[in-house]
Amino acid sequence: MEESGVVSGGTVVSWVASGAVLWSTAFVLVRALFPKRSYDFCNRAVSTMHAVAAVCLACLSVDDWSCPVCPLAAASSPRQMKALALTLSYMVYDAACCHLNGDVRLDNTVHHLVSIVGIGAGLAYRRCGTEMVASLLITEISSPLLHLREMLKEFGVRDTDLNLLVDVLFAVTFSAARMGVGPYLTYVTVTADNPILIKAMATGLQLVSAYWFLRILRMVRYKLSKKKPSPPQPPAGKLAVN
Repeated sequence: MEESGVVSGGTVVSWVASGAVLWSTAFVLVRALFPKRSYDFCNRAVSTMHAVAAVCLACLSVDDWSCPVCPLAAASSPRQMKALALTLSYMVYDAACCHLNGDVRLDNTVHHLVSIVGIGAGLAYRRCGTEMVASLLITEISSPLLHLREMLKEFGVRDTDLNLLVDVLFAVTFSAARMGVGPYLTYVTVTADNPILIKAMATGLQLVSAYWFLRILRMVRYKLSKKKPSPPQPPAGKLAVN
C-alpha cells in the first residue's frame, strides 16, 4: 500500500509484475497487427512505447525543474518509484525477448544486468529516486530514434537522406544526453551519500554509455563517408598522369 508517501514492497512487486504482463501483451498485439514484420521490428515497436512512457513519467516525477537532480540521496517519491518499476518490468521483458529470439550478446547482457540490478537496488532501498529517474530520462530520450533507424530498414529506407538524418539525430541526442549530462549525473551520484551498489551501477551504466558512444561515432563517420562524392575517374583508355 501507499501511505504518507511510502510504497510497500508488495506494491512495487505488483507494479513490476503488471508491467511485465503489459509489455508482453503489447508485443503479442503488435505481432498480430503486423504479421509480416520481423520479431525484431515488433520488439522495437514495444521498446519505443516504453521509451516514450519512461520519458513522460520521468518528467512528471521531477518536483522542481530549476534543480531537476535535487534532492540527492533522498527517499524516493511514489511517482519516482512508479517510473522505475515500469522500466524494471520492461528490462525483464526485453531480456526475456532477446533470449527467446537467440539475440544473446555480451553488450546486451551487460546492459540488462546493470539496469535490472541498479533499478532493483534503488527500489529495494527506496532511495536515490532523483538520481535514478534523471538517469532514466537521459538513457531513454534517444531510444525512439535508435529504434526508428532500425525499423526504417524493414521499409526499405536504407542509404537514403532520411536514414542518414535519423542516424545523425540519434547520434547527437545520444551524445548530448549520455556523454554530456551523463558524466555529471554519475559524478553527483557517486559523491552523494548513496549505497555502494547504486554508485557501482551508476559507474557501470556510464561505462556502457561510453562504449556505445564510440561505436556510434564510428557508425556516423562511416555513413558520412559514404555520402561523399567519389573522385572523378579518368576516361576509358587513357592513363591518369600524376
